[in-house]
Amino acid sequence: MPLQTDPNLIVGLENSEDAGVYRISEDLALIQTLDFFTPIVNEPFDFGRIAAANALSDVYAMGGHPITAMNIVCFPIGKLDKAILKEILRGGLEKIHEAGAVLAGGHSVDDLELKYGLSVTGLVHPDRVWTNSGARPGDVLILTKPLGTGILATAIKAGMASAEAESAAIELMATLNKTAAEVLSSFPVHGCTDITGFGLLGHALEMARASKATLTIEAQKVPVMAEVLDHAGIGMVPAGSYANRNFCASSVREVGHIDPLLLDVIADAQTSGGLLVALPADAASNALEELHAAGVPESAIIGFVAGQSKGIVELR
Repeated sequence: MPLQTDPNLIVGLENSEDAGVYRISEDLALIQTLDFFTPIVNEPFDFGRIAAANALSDVYAMGGHPITAMNIVCFPIGKLDKAILKEILRGGLEKIHEAGAVLAGGHSVDDLELKYGLSVTGLVHPDRVWTNSGARPGDVLILTKPLGTGILATAIKAGMASAEAESAAIELMATLNKTAAEVLSSFPVHGCTDITGFGLLGHALEMARASKATLTIEAQKVPVMAEVLDHAGIGMVPAGSYANRNFCASSVREVGHIDPLLLDVIADAQTSGGLLVALPADAASNALEELHAAGVPESAIIGFVAGQSKGIVELR
């Protein structure tokens, strides 16, 4: 379909961005996004927190802050108790308030399958929008959360993850990217995206293509949650992760031997993952230090932007 153009539409459909951005004045732009999905954990309250954090993340990935949210609900009235829905909405509301936003309404439908998420509006200065198209040769790549929530969710459903790993995965997915975005806002961020369903591999490729650059990821430097490699080793890898690897295959270059299990993790479909940020090399160490000090302890430098290309991810 032909893309609609508007001089005030700063970010639209062109580069698979995390949200749309529309300028309403010289110093103010709206960020608009929405996201919803089926439950990935057993507790309704935790599902609500995770789904809300996932939707709010897109605003942080654009360099903005959320101001309003609206619930999106699909609920099987004849199958589930409404108390479950109340807990989901309570979990979502907790994260909306933590983000400093307000719930402005929503919409619900009777559906055969339970789904929940948010439509979120945020604000950003038009000159300070982060996009996935700004990565430059020489930039360093920082990832602010460890990987593996897709594999752990699969293990949890199979009853094979430890209680400790399950709790850690839930809390990681329910953690807002608010602190990371606030810390990084004081640094010259060139490019940013958040890691969700396409995994680190897929979202890095989107950034590489949008920036017309080669992104080099040093596999051993990528932070991975506890137990993830063990579960990957016995096949607890979701189908979406294999789809990510297949989709990216023609644009991925492997240099040297990379553990196949680590490749599974790099392609692992995440829920409410961290931010992947490209920023100048001379700012990276200070940014990482401030992230750690602010309570984003597993942030890590995982690679760099190697040079111009049609869009390649190089794994070393």
